Amino acid sequence: MPAFITLDSVRADTPDGRVLFDNLTLAIGAERIGLVGRNGVGKSTLLSLIAGSRAPTSGTISRAGVVGVLPQLHAPPSGARVADLLGVGPAWDRLCRIEAEEGSEEDLVEADWSLPGRVAAVLAEVGLSRWDASRPAAQLSGGQMTRLALAGLLLAAPDVILLDEPTNNLDAGARLLLADVLRRWKGGAVVVSHDRALLRGMDRIVELTSLGAANYGGGYDLYAERKEKAAAAAEHDLEAAERQVRQAAREAQVARERKARRDAAGRKFAAKGSEPKILLGAQAERAENSGAREGRLADRAAQEAAQAREAADAKVERLRRLAFDLPSCGLPAGRTVLDFDGVGFAYPDGQPVLSDLSFRLAGPERVALVGGNGAGKSTLIKVATGGLEPTTGTVTRGVPAALLDQRAAVLDETQTILENFRRLNPAAGANEAHAALARFLFRNVAAHQVVATLSGGERLRAALACVLMSADPPKLLILDEPTNHLDLDSVQAVESALAGYDGALLIASHDEDFLEAVGVERRIDLRPR
Repeated sequence: MPAFITLDSVRADTPDGRVLFDNLTLAIGAERIGLVGRNGVGKSTLLSLIAGSRAPTSGTISRAGVVGVLPQLHAPPSGARVADLLGVGPAWDRLCRIEAEEGSEEDLVEADWSLPGRVAAVLAEVGLSRWDASRPAAQLSGGQMTRLALAGLLLAAPDVILLDEPTNNLDAGARLLLADVLRRWKGGAVVVSHDRALLRGMDRIVELTSLGAANYGGGYDLYAERKEKAAAAAEHDLEAAERQVRQAAREAQVARERKARRDAAGRKFAAKGSEPKILLGAQAERAENSGAREGRLADRAAQEAAQAREAADAKVERLRRLAFDLPSCGLPAGRTVLDFDGVGFAYPDGQPVLSDLSFRLAGPERVALVGGNGAGKSTLIKVATGGLEPTTGTVTRGVPAALLDQRAAVLDETQTILENFRRLNPAAGANEAHAALARFLFRNVAAHQVVATLSGGERLRAALACVLMSADPPKLLILDEPTNHLDLDSVQAVESALAGYDGALLIASHDEDFLEAVGVERRIDLRPR
């Protein structure tokens, strides 16, 4: 398969000189590549190198095709229209002038008469068939902005497309649509994502780690299986090498002790004076040579064992995992946690967001909120926590609850993790706070990081530590899109933490793998009927 992009022995550094990756070699052809790795390992940097917007520290990158990038648009530029975000604004204006009988001779010559049909086709492909190219882009939601950016890529039809966390801000329907677009894409695609459902449709997975880049053929499930086996094999080889180091050290010690005993015996025999000095000298020389040879052999064996251990250790990526017991929140089975009775909510002068909604959470249930963007999940959560009062109906909150969103707003960004823990748990002493945070992998100086400097995964992990390691943990934990912006390791760490929580969970998330991992038992469907 011919390659559109080839990276040869590429190295990339951070602005402060830290090496992100080195000696990275990768060829990208007409295939779908899922690029995974922990936050900070250099995934977005690698996309920038492939796109040509950044130069490598060393190595070469050759391109035999056109590269298109899916931008992460949070808000459209002022006055932008759909046509502008599709990248065809001037061409669309030209057709509009001709249609209004205001076109110039140049407009008539340069007009792309196929453009309206192609625009309609790509908008339909991303589920925006009702949108006109002249419509203001400010009317689009965040998820629709991502769809429109994808439509722009389809319209440009580059050889390789680069997508950085494309499913953030997308609901379940839009995620399926994106996966379908990628499935039918005939060129090359490199997708940075923690969305396991999306990664299952990749042709191969490339993982960036502290050890470099590793290729795994197939989608996510095969990658996860092979990675687990490779990690287990590397750990096994390391354990065997460490045993060999210990054995070689014991043998070297035995050789030194044997030589010491021989030397002591020789000195004692020589002290008796019963043998000629010339004979004693020859015996001493033979013993010295023999002991030295044994010592050299033992030292060489120890050195070779140490080198083997170093080589085995280099194949093991040192990742700390969450593994701990959480304090029990003591939520009894059957206890009413949250009760909505005929609840409705509408913003002033707006259409109802919630209407006649009734449900009950009891005991340590784990419940998911289901519905597309705009269905009212975030509004329901605000009503559940008391942030909004219902327009109609009643809400009964039966137990203490805590809310964690993707930004972990429970934390004060200006404080350190330790200061946040002490603020939210004033009864905890310094040692107790450090011990609690260490269970969530914030050990020693890591606990003194300022929250504003944390990654998304670290931020959510810190919030979980502050909330769940309390002397009186909440009996209901409400999570609003908790896995957005997290890498796979962080998602799995959060899953591990929540698996040990014995309270109730109310979760708004489009990540089906996450919902399954934390044991969701029931769903509240907010989709319109």
